[in-house]
Amino acid sequence: MVTKTVDLRSDTVTKPTEAMRAAMADAEVDDDVLCCDPTAQRLETEVAKITGKEAGLFVPSGTMGNLISVLVHCEVRGSEVILGDNCHIHIYENGGISTIGGVHPRTVKNNEDGTMDIDLIEAAIRDPKGALVYPTTRLICLENSHANTGGKCLSVEYTDKVGELAKKHGLKLHIDGARIFNAAVALGVPVDRLVQAADSVSVCISKGLGAPVGSVIVGSESFITKARRLRKTLGGGMRQVGILCAAALVALRENVGKLESDHKKAKILAGTKQD
Repeated sequence: MVTKTVDLRSDTVTKPTEAMRAAMADAEVDDDVLCCDPTAQRLETEVAKITGKEAGLFVPSGTMGNLISVLVHCEVRGSEVILGDNCHIHIYENGGISTIGGVHPRTVKNNEDGTMDIDLIEAAIRDPKGALVYPTTRLICLENSHANTGGKCLSVEYTDKVGELAKKHGLKLHIDGARIFNAAVALGVPVDRLVQAADSVSVCISKGLGAPVGSVIVGSESFITKARRLRKTLGGGMRQVGILCAAALVALRENVGKLESDHKKAKILAGTKQD
């Protein structure tokens, strides 16, 4: 009898499937730093299409994707970002937005459902009249699904309201969408609609989708042009990256459809009642 171990430490400890390994071995590659890797381009185009954004950029990790996104939106050192006090960017990313980017985090309490109260977000926006002494608010960050609240999903209605607030005050909205496909499946809302209000999104391929490496950040063409330069600065230019992107394309093609089943199994393990 063969015993198999199910590793539940994290959805990051997956193993590449045979299809992924075959795709990696056969991947058509070129130098991605020179913008020439065809497999990377296919992945970036596909994720941009799925999310409804103009362009995408492959990065080694979700942490780098979030860091790049915050720094693009907060180009001036001393800028401020509003984000949840229990979100991944604030808790688990080594304070990179501050130590590397000089961006000041202004935290708002995360509720048990992963949201932040809209009125508290608005109250956290700095008054431009205090520009002499205050940091300048430039960005709001959301996380969907929200890891530290047990994977709670932010509704499209809530995200739209935060987007409207950002536009009202001339701010940008970034979504840490490390598990945005899980959120979309759980809510029954297409990914592009779920992130419609966002100016940028970081999408992880190496968590619930099971690819071995990587995330894709998406946004406008101008956003991605700036992001590509920052990726190089941070050491994320990885030459023949199509070998990794090939596995990510398989993950998008084969594993998104398995998430609903994953959720049902997770509920069984959690001992909750099935709908």
